[in-house]
Amino acid sequence: MTAALATTLTLAAGGALADDYPSKPIRFVIPFGPGSGTDTSARYYAQKVSELAGVPVVVDNRPGGNGFIAVRAVLDAPADGYTLFIGSNSTLATNTALFRQLPYDPIKDFKPIALLLKTPGVLSVPADSGFKTVQDLVEHAKRNPGKLNFAAGSAGYQLMGEYFSQINGIQASHIPFKGAGEAVTAVASGTVDYAFAEVTSSQALVQSGKIRALVVADEGRAASLPDVPSADEAGMPDFKVYTWAAAMVNANTPEDVVRTIEGYFHDVARLPETEVFFEQFGQKPQLGSARDLGDFNVQEIELWNRIVNLANIEKQ
Repeated sequence: MTAALATTLTLAAGGALADDYPSKPIRFVIPFGPGSGTDTSARYYAQKVSELAGVPVVVDNRPGGNGFIAVRAVLDAPADGYTLFIGSNSTLATNTALFRQLPYDPIKDFKPIALLLKTPGVLSVPADSGFKTVQDLVEHAKRNPGKLNFAAGSAGYQLMGEYFSQINGIQASHIPFKGAGEAVTAVASGTVDYAFAEVTSSQALVQSGKIRALVVADEGRAASLPDVPSADEAGMPDFKVYTWAAAMVNANTPEDVVRTIEGYFHDVARLPETEVFFEQFGQKPQLGSARDLGDFNVQEIELWNRIVNLANIEKQ
């Protein structure tokens, strides 16, 4: 077979695949167990994409191994658009800063499809804390270097805390917890001085008066926490940090198939019921393009690598 003929047959096969897509069930692989924010959003999108595409969409939870198990399941599957990775900021960004030898490249191994959710971080303190504002906390920390501690339920939240310390010129000790829920519960009990979590994990305790949120790490206030200042209002315009989830496919997936999948996610994000779905978590649908997601992912990787280097955190 000549090289020209082989190329022609390959292109023809790719075109046939795109014309026929989708013709069988689609799988969403998630690096977390059921019930997480990523899982909940993925299940919503799975249902809606299934309705649009006319085929079943199955959610496949593959937790553990710092997300490596789920990533491997996607990259080992055929690059035909029937296996999607619903990754998070940890698997698609912060892991690059925390591991010396990451067994995948978030940029080179995946093509972006859509950002599903982007939730800003929240700094909270006990309800009876003397810290009424971020400035109160920072000023105390500067007078007492290394005396305060903060809770974080994952490496990503720890990095939020390290970033906060860097931009404010303070020192504080990190106390690890198993998940954002445990971290904010520790704040409510007064076990720690403050914590970093995302809006979804924090809002119930803030609304019930059990913890006090000092800042939402975004350019504007969160709809579910309207009385909490934004980073800009708190005098920290650079403190914009998020937990997020995004849909990706194997980088070798045919471009026509990628565009079809992107179209489904684009249409779901613009459904009226999608806005209602995200409102219950104090969030909004993400309406950006695949290119926007790709640019955002690169920015996130650069941000967290810079933070790790400045904080002298040893890579695993």
